This record gives sequence, C-alpha cells and structure tokens, in this order.
Amino acid sequence: MHAVEKKVRAFVRVKPTAQFAQDVIKFGPDNKSIGIYIQKDAKKGTVNNSQTDWSFKLDGVLHNSSQELTYETVAKKLVSEALTGYNGTIMCYGQTGAGKTYTMTGIASEYKHRGIIPRAVQQVFRAIARSVDSFVTVRVSYLEIYNETLCDLLSTMRSSEDSDMEMAIVDCPQGVYVKGLSIHSVSDEEDALNLLFEGESNRVIAEHTLNKKSSRSHCIFTIYIESRFRVLSDDRCIHSKINLIDLAGSERLNKTGSGWRVLKEAAYINRSLSFLEQMIIALADPRREHIPFRQSKLTHFLKDSLGGKCNTVLVANVCGEALHVEETLSSLRFATRMKWITSEPVINVTYDSEGTVKALEKEISLLKQELALHDILVNHSLVTYEPLTDVQIAEIKSQIHKYLRGAIDEIDIVNFRQLQEVFRQIRLFVRQQEGEVETRLRSKYVLIDRNDFATIAAAQKVGIVDLDHHLLKKQDVETKPTPVLPKVDEKKKPRATSERTKKEGTKHLFSGKDLTANLPPKNKVIIPTKDLDVKEKERSEDIANIDAQPPKPVTEEDSQHPSSPPSREAAFEQFKEECGSEINRIFKENKSILLARRKRSSTVARRINIIKQEIEDIKKALEAQKQERLQQGEYVDEEGHLIIDEKEFLLIMKLKDLKEEYRCSYAERQDLKAEIQYCQQMVDRCRNKLVSEFEIWYSESFLIPTYVQNALKQHGNIRPGMIPINRVMCLEEDEQDRFEQMQEVMLPYGPDSVAFYRAKMKTDQQHTFNRTMSSLKLMHKKPGYIRAAGKDKALSFLRVT
Repeated sequence: MHAVEKKVRAFVRVKPTAQFAQDVIKFGPDNKSIGIYIQKDAKKGTVNNSQTDWSFKLDGVLHNSSQELTYETVAKKLVSEALTGYNGTIMCYGQTGAGKTYTMTGIASEYKHRGIIPRAVQQVFRAIARSVDSFVTVRVSYLEIYNETLCDLLSTMRSSEDSDMEMAIVDCPQGVYVKGLSIHSVSDEEDALNLLFEGESNRVIAEHTLNKKSSRSHCIFTIYIESRFRVLSDDRCIHSKINLIDLAGSERLNKTGSGWRVLKEAAYINRSLSFLEQMIIALADPRREHIPFRQSKLTHFLKDSLGGKCNTVLVANVCGEALHVEETLSSLRFATRMKWITSEPVINVTYDSEGTVKALEKEISLLKQELALHDILVNHSLVTYEPLTDVQIAEIKSQIHKYLRGAIDEIDIVNFRQLQEVFRQIRLFVRQQEGEVETRLRSKYVLIDRNDFATIAAAQKVGIVDLDHHLLKKQDVETKPTPVLPKVDEKKKPRATSERTKKEGTKHLFSGKDLTANLPPKNKVIIPTKDLDVKEKERSEDIANIDAQPPKPVTEEDSQHPSSPPSREAAFEQFKEECGSEINRIFKENKSILLARRKRSSTVARRINIIKQEIEDIKKALEAQKQERLQQGEYVDEEGHLIIDEKEFLLIMKLKDLKEEYRCSYAERQDLKAEIQYCQQMVDRCRNKLVSEFEIWYSESFLIPTYVQNALKQHGNIRPGMIPINRVMCLEEDEQDRFEQMQEVMLPYGPDSVAFYRAKMKTDQQHTFNRTMSSLKLMHKKPGYIRAAGKDKALSFLRVT
C-alpha cells in the first residue's frame, strides 16, 4: 500500500490565568499563529541588538478553549483514523504547571473536565458499538518512565508472578514494544476507565513552588485496537495503537525551589527532554543519517511514533504569564521543530494464515499416508490420489452391505481414501440400525427419566413402579386397586399446571411424544405400553361412573403445594446451571483466587524459611572467619580501617542481600495475608448469597401456591396477608439495581457519563479498602495503637466496603 507523506501536526494551548500578559503574547487573526513581544533590557546599554519579537505558525492556537473543543481539534480525527488501522500518537509537552496532565487526563472527579484519554476511550467504544461488520478487540496498557526506570502503572492489576518480570524496550520487525509490560483486555468503556484511574493513582507526583501536583515522570497510556471483519476473509486483520503521552514538565530550579529528591527527579526529566529535542532536530534534518533513538528510554519508546509510520500530534502547553516567557518561547520553538518532521502513515494489515496452514498440513499428512499405503500395496496398479466421486462412494456402500449380509468375504482396498470411506459408511450403517432398534422399542415401551420426579411419582400412584423405582410384575400391577391416570390431551391440560410443569422442568405425561429422550440404560425406567393400555381401559370405565357424581371440592392443602417437588440436592444443581449460574461463576472465580493467594503465601513462607536458614549459615561462616582472623592477626590500612579477605567480603555482601530479600519477602507475606483475609470474606459472601438465592428460587418454583404465582405475575395483585412480609421483601427489586437506574437519570450529563462515574467509584472503593487494610496491619503491629471499640469500627467498615 502506497504511503502518503504527512507532516506532524502541532498545536499550542495557553493556560488560562488571571495574570495573562496581553502585551507579551498576541494571537493572529487566523487562530493559527502566535507572537511573543518583550521589551529591551535597559541594563544592557544603548547598543542592544537582542531580538525582542518572535512569531510562530502552528496548526492551531487553543486559548480559553474547553476540554471538548480541545479534543475535537486535536484528537478526534486521529482516533477515527486509528479505528481504520493507522497508528497514532498524541503528546503533551511544556513547562511544569502548564496544564499537560489536565489536557491529557483532565479531572477525574468531573465528567465535563475529563481529558483526551477518557474521551478517546469513549470514542473508540462508541465506534465499536455502531460497527456491524467487524469484531473489535480493545486492550490497554499504562507505562511510566521515572528516573530512566520503566514502571508498569497497572502492575497491581496482575499476579505477583508476572510482575517480577524485568521490563525492557525491545525492537522487533513489527516495531517497538516494552517487554514485561502488562496489557489488559477491556470489554467496555467502564473497564478501560477503571484501569486509567487505577494507573493514575500509582503515578509519582510531588509538590514545588509552581505546581502542587507536579508529575515526576513521563506516562504513556496505550490503546491497542484489533479488528476482524465478517464480510471479508477471516484471514484479514487490521490492528493499530494509540499512544497518549503525558510528558513531565521541564523545570528551572531557581523557580521551583526543589528539594534534594525533587532536584534529582528534575535532573532526570530535563536530561530526557534534552535528548528528545536532539532527536527532533535530527529527524527534521534530511541530511542526518543517524538518529539518536537510544539516548534515553523515552526517545527509544518514541521511535515508532516520531520516526515511523504513524500519525503524530503535539500539544505544546504554555503559561500566559510574563514571568514564564522564556519557557513559553522554548516550548514554541520545540513545537515548530516538530512540524518539520514528516511521516508516512500506513494501514496495519496482517493476514492470519493459520487456517491455510492447517489445511495444507492436513493435506500433506493425507498424501504421506497415501504414498505409504501405495508402497505397501505395490501389487495394486489402480491407485488414485484424487477425492472419491459419487459413483465410487455408492460402489463402496454397496460392497459394505454385501459384506455385512455375507454375500462377499472381503472388500478390496485400493487407496487410503477408500479405507476412510469404508469406515465412514460402516459408522452410518451402525447409526441407522440403532435408530431402527430405538423406534421398535418406543413402539412397545414408554421411557421415564429417573430424574423426572413428577412422572415417577405418578407412575408410583398407578402402581407401575414401586418406591425403589423398580418395575412391578404384571400380576402385581393387576392386583392393585389404584386407578391408572389417563393420558391427558395437551390441548385440554389446565393452564396453571402447564406453567408449573414448564417451570419445574418436568414432563407430567406418559405419551411417547413428550418423552423422546435417548435410551441410556442406567437412568431410565422402561414401562410396557400394554400395561398402560389395560389400566387405561379400566380408567375409562371408572370415569364413566364418576361423571354422574358431583366433583369433590379441592382442598386448600392440595392447591397450595405442587406434587412431588425435586430433592434439594437435584434442585441445587439445576439452580447453579440456570438462574444461579452467574453467582456460581463468581463464587468459583473468588475461590480460585483465594486458593492461588494461599498457594503463593505458602511459597513465600517456604522461601522465608530458606532465607532464614541461609542467613544463619552465613553468620556462622562469618563468625568462623572472624575467629580465624583473630588467630592469624588483623591487618589495617594507613587510615586504620580493617582489611578483610575476599571470601569474608563476599559473605558480608551476600548476607546483606539476603536480609534485603528477607524484608521484601516478609512484606509480601503480610500483604498476602491481608489479601487472603479479604478473599475469604468474598468467598463467604458469595456462598451465602448463592444459598439464599437458591432458597428463594426453590420456594418460588416448587413451594409457593399457584394463586400466589399468578399474583406475582406482571398484571397480578399481591394482597396483604397472602404471603409473609419477609418473602415479599425478598422479591423486591435489588437496591443496587435501583441505585444504578437512578444514576443513569440523575447524573448531570445523563447516561453518557455513567461509565465514567462508575469507574471512578470502583477505584475509590479499592483505595478505601487498601487504606483500611493498612490500618488493620498497623493494628496488628501496634496493639495499643487504638482502643478495642475503634478496632471493631474498622472491621465493620471493612465489611460494608
């Protein structure tokens, strides 16, 4: 595919401030140019040829613009093209406190002020919802570069085994990727925003004079999109990624007043931004052969975004105050240099040849078998390698029938395809014979499933089977005075009975049409139909005598309880597969997580014991070395420092490493204990929920009277006193569902903001839980830290959360 050369787009966004210098910063009428004007410094004398005005031409100037306008101007087109297969990168650059993080992520507590990343996520999933001709898979990752160290901001969302992997930037034919970075699949906007908010809470921030929440690292949020089309070939796959980069701000130490730690971070930030500018200058120069991508982790990661086949947009964030005019000039110069860079974006299309490869492998295997058989059967000259024709298949079928009837003694095998067809025809013949046998059995017998409790109960009443579900002998059946139930017509069956029978999942009739199940020998009861015919004749005579008598009134006890409900064990298994499948799935997932945490805790405990043993051994070895040194005499250098040999030095260093590993393992063990306690609570809650829901379902399905079931329908009426108040409360709408429905109506921006606020709420709940667990760990370490009443309150708060 031919690539079209494109320039990098660059915008400038001016931070709104009350001290905006209108005389210093001026905007052009086309809203695409910006000018900087300063006065000459009188202290430099009369002859002063320094430049006092600058003009910059960009793709747009955003001044006093809303977050929505900023997104539509900067990112909307890029995200739309990413959905068609183009890679995209949006990067915010500028001095500290200029509004880069606000532009990129916005304010997490307000939907209106959300930034580019949440809006891009929303646009992606809205486009997926409208798409009808493709299957789209979305994944996200969140990377942080802090002091030239790669950090996974979503490492808390994966297992500890995966998080131990060392991270590194790797070049491959498909581009640059980060080895060890976790990539999470998301199914909707809420999942993606939940990961975004979780990563934001793990970022490194600090406070200085210019910014109370200054980002101390470069952060890259990446959205991976993969599309497979329904209409086109299944082998075609379009994939793309969107890198949303929030760079740390450049700092001048005389303005920020940074302390020792912040000072070190500022040094790393300024150095990486300096390397980034050097790379930009090299990319803008067509005569440069070497591009210094590997000078820093940031420039290495941006190799695809700036020097590859990618749509790139830069947002230069500047302050509008005269005090920061030098930093503003530096940011505008950087944006101008970015516009010099050209790229050639192309659609990323791959063809999945897995299906073709499998078909070819199967064909090769078949041909190998053909040749092997041909080598064995060298006496056969008529060997064909083509698929069998209809005439050949019919001939093989005829030979098999003759062979089974005994007309011929053997079938001549010419090739491997013929051998396969012989076995296939034999299988079809066996299945046909099984169907004929089953048809003959059904014409003489009626089958009752052993799990069909209602039908078995009816068969016991008519005396066809005993209490142990054994078929009675013919003479025993004839001597019983109990009348046989008639075969009720489907059209005349009462409506309430039909609904109850459908809900219980049982068949209440003995007709062969209703019992068309297979013939497993162990769980079926076979009843001869001639016994039913005899009893049917007797029953018809009884009905003729009973018609003249008035009908007996139905007792209240018979109308309130359905006959022969299934056992609770069988009903519980049915409930877990049907109505309670979701709760059962969550219960199993929580239980597996709990088992994994316990297994990990056991592993860490064993590792701690091994480390303790190694520490003891090294201490003994060091003591032996010390005694040996005392016996031989100690040596000191000119400054009076003790000189030790290499072996003792290595033992000391190993002891130091083991102590550090012991501290880390002990901390991990404490965290795992807290997680196990929380997971155990979740498992108990799910188990109790599953049992309580089953009790409600069992009562409603098998124990609630018919008239109450009718009252509980959509147009029914529940009168006071019909069912207990606690049963009525159990049938009410779930409080969480009511709250979520109210959310969609009452939120300030309607249903569109539901995913945003739900994701924020989940993140806040997780942070609240983490703080509570930290408090509980502090209680265990310091028993006298709070009173007993306070501890009880903390535990009750944990249960509520």
